[in-house]
Amino acid sequence: MAKITAALVKELRDKTSAGIMDAKKALVEADGDMTKAIDVLKERGVAKAAKKADRVAAEGMTDVLEDGNRAVIIELNSETDFVATNEQFLDLLHLTAKVILANKPADLKAALALTIDGGTLNDTIVQTSAHTGEKITLRRFAIVEKTDSQVFGSYSHMGGQISVITLLNGSDQSVAKDVAMHIAAIAPKYLSRADVPAEIVEHEKETQLKADDIANKPDNIKEKIVEGRLGKFLDELALLNQPFVKGDGESVAEYLKTKDATIQSFVRYQVGEGIEKQESNLAEEVAKQING
Repeated sequence: MAKITAALVKELRDKTSAGIMDAKKALVEADGDMTKAIDVLKERGVAKAAKKADRVAAEGMTDVLEDGNRAVIIELNSETDFVATNEQFLDLLHLTAKVILANKPADLKAALALTIDGGTLNDTIVQTSAHTGEKITLRRFAIVEKTDSQVFGSYSHMGGQISVITLLNGSDQSVAKDVAMHIAAIAPKYLSRADVPAEIVEHEKETQLKADDIANKPDNIKEKIVEGRLGKFLDELALLNQPFVKGDGESVAEYLKTKDATIQSFVRYQVGEGIEKQESNLAEEVAKQING
């Protein structure tokens, strides 16, 4: 039976971020073999993560990273905002962005299979999940590439609750960042009116035609009112038609024109958007923790 020294336990903790007792038990089980002990902790991490599989991870952080002509935006989720702001989670967030940017995976499955320190990105996420006691998931990412004549604008708001990447033609980074700040604040869904799907436009039109306040108006008047309302609806959805937040009433398109610039694309991530969060009773949660 190998002697499990404090130095061995410390080395295993440094490599895995496991707790003291978890590290010691793994080393005992592995008879002092560091590699086997790491595997034991991975296996336990997987088991712990499996128990968390039905939980909803709707908190977390987003991150943006640029490197030359390539940029990435990611969303990493946790169950609580408390874990989302701890150092270990943030280290994982930044590491994930760095690894994805360097390797350009095609999708989430490929991203999670990327190699890190002899394991995979998924292994690293699982280990962090086991250490924090919460389900952690890589929800989504997007890689954006540019030419030498284009510029990125990146912006993160509220410490990473919202992140944006813009891609502009014929401009500079300060203009691109200003547009990214606008997108973070106003949350456009599409670049232009033409990008709004026809089914969304048609649905809004049908809804407005049934509005109570115009029900008794003649059809020709009703059509004009609906057309006006539909135009306003589209302007709210389309970035280029929105009033520029840092401007003096001009639209984003008009602002960009004064800078001899056009926008090619944008990506905006907000933590938890579209995820149905579970409602929990605090007293019940505390009781569960006490009763094991």
